[in-house]
Amino acid sequence: MMSVKNTNSTSDFILLGLLVNSKFTGTVFAVILAIFVVAITANLVMIFLIHRDSHLHTPMYFLLSQLQLSIMDTLFICTTVPKLLVDMVSIQKTISFVACGIQIFLYLTMIGSEFFLLGLMAYDRYVAVCNPLRYPVLMNRRVCLLLAAGAWFGGSLDGFLLTPITMNVPYCGSRIIDHFFCEIPAVLKLACADTSLYETLMYICCVLMLLIPISIISASYSLILLTVHRMRSAEGRKKAFTTCSSHLTVVSIFYGAAFYTYVLPKSFHTPEQDKVVSAFYTIVTPMLNPLIYSLRNKDVMGAFKRIFAQSLFLNFRIALVV
Repeated sequence: MMSVKNTNSTSDFILLGLLVNSKFTGTVFAVILAIFVVAITANLVMIFLIHRDSHLHTPMYFLLSQLQLSIMDTLFICTTVPKLLVDMVSIQKTISFVACGIQIFLYLTMIGSEFFLLGLMAYDRYVAVCNPLRYPVLMNRRVCLLLAAGAWFGGSLDGFLLTPITMNVPYCGSRIIDHFFCEIPAVLKLACADTSLYETLMYICCVLMLLIPISIISASYSLILLTVHRMRSAEGRKKAFTTCSSHLTVVSIFYGAAFYTYVLPKSFHTPEQDKVVSAFYTIVTPMLNPLIYSLRNKDVMGAFKRIFAQSLFLNFRIALVV
């Protein structure tokens, strides 16, 4: 057993990648690179707008800027895409045992933190719609910091629990991972020991991590629906819908992909489907999130127009002086 562990710690894994022997590799590389650039740019622009414009200094945008956009989405896509792009143009597609463990920890922490964040953001939407007059009190800075700490703690706990167990499973024989990054289900297929107990525990852990935020989301939106139903003003209902629509869209996309990967039984999975779904929530979702929150939000678009206008005016004044 000791020799197996030593082999684990010194041997590299081989990542087959997103596509295997495909003539469309160049096209896919260009698309993924474009998505990566758009995702990073959109997140950074969103962060800049939220910190620069005083109209966006609210709890909702604090959560967006400090958690989901500035750290979670950016780190999430940076965990997998750079390595994927390098592998697509390299002959050697290896990843060291340590690097594989780091990748597992980072994506577990990011995805777990985003699970909790989206649930906590539903509470924010509940307060905004159902208790608008008390919103500044119920969602003060201290509460926002506690929500932030809670989301990060929940996500990192998942990473600290599952990563050491995964990396201490004995791996022997084949070192080829049929995936484009070290995702636990794909890595465990290489184990030369019975992992059924660990997979059961991981399944329970993932279900619980989904159930907790889903329960918060369900309770919050049930109360929101009751409040909206009692509203007599059509304008009030429209405003409530606008307030919640972006969050619901992101929740549906992110939780749908995660449910397929971590909750559905193995009989519903194929390696090709797993890679497509994983690519969606690790590559596409970090790009969609800031776009959804900006394009469907008048406050964000208004902040963009104000800062853009200020920038043009400043450049004009500088040109006149010169």
